[in-house]
Parts: sequence; structure tokens; C-alpha cells
Amino acid sequence: MSLRLAEVTSANLETALAVRVRPDQEHAVEPVAHSLAEAYVRPAGVAWPRLILDGDETVGFLMAFLDIDWRADGGSLRRSGLWRLNIDAARQGKGYGRFAVESVAAELRRRGCGELYVTWHPGADGPGEFYRRLGFRTTDETSGGQTVGVLDLGV
Repeated sequence: MSLRLAEVTSANLETALAVRVRPDQEHAVEPVAHSLAEAYVRPAGVAWPRLILDGDETVGFLMAFLDIDWRADGGSLRRSGLWRLNIDAARQGKGYGRFAVESVAAELRRRGCGELYVTWHPGADGPGEFYRRLGFRTTDETSGGQTVGVLDLGV
């Protein structure tokens, strides 16, 4: 495997839009098109969308959030983390999700962040166990009905 991340550009947009999770996962993660639309309407620098490539083959998509105000009530609680993770249905179980999380962790460390946050659809059909295996712990918070997890980055 020669894994890397790539910016989403006009040259690879169609490839990004073709990334599809398994049908039984569609309720738990927004499609790539929705994520890119959200990235577009956010202030510059908040969203960090990337394709996950194995060689020249697109195997997934991730989007991080950078230094957002987590509290909707106007309080000041700045957080960064993984916003979306879509691994193509035919490519799951091959380490691409782990690579994606590790890549976001490396980027956040580079930016001086000490924690990586993520939210996930709760329940047996959600990705909670995947995130727990990577070292995330739950925070006893929810966000939009989803479980909030955090990974200490040792910074």
C-alpha cells in the first residue's frame, strides 16, 4: 500500500463523488457531495476535505474540522477533529479508515492540537467500536444525537 491524502480539486471531483459507503452505513454518514457542500459554505480554513488514495486509486474521503467553536450557545470551546469518514464499500476492512484517522491526528499535531474529536452514530450499527479500537474514549457528550469521542494526541 502507498497511502496518501490529496486535496479535492476540479480534476478529481468526480472520483470523490463516486465514493460510496455500504448501503447499511448510509444512515450514519453523509455522502461526499453533502460534505463538500458543507465545506464550501463554512468560513475558510474550518473544513479540511481530503481524498484517501492507495497509489492512484481513490479508496475514501475524509473531512476534518479545524478550530471550531464547539458550543452553539456562544461560549468559547475550541475543538478540532474528524468530521466525516467515508471509506468506499468495496475497500473497507483494509486499514484505510485507520490511515485516515492517523492522518488527521498527524495534521492536528502539526497544528499544535492536543486532542482529536469525532462524533459517531450510536448503537451496534455505528462505528463506535472502530473508534474505540483506535484509542478514542467517549466524553459523555452528544452532538446532534451522536456520541462524542476524543483521542489524546500527546501534544
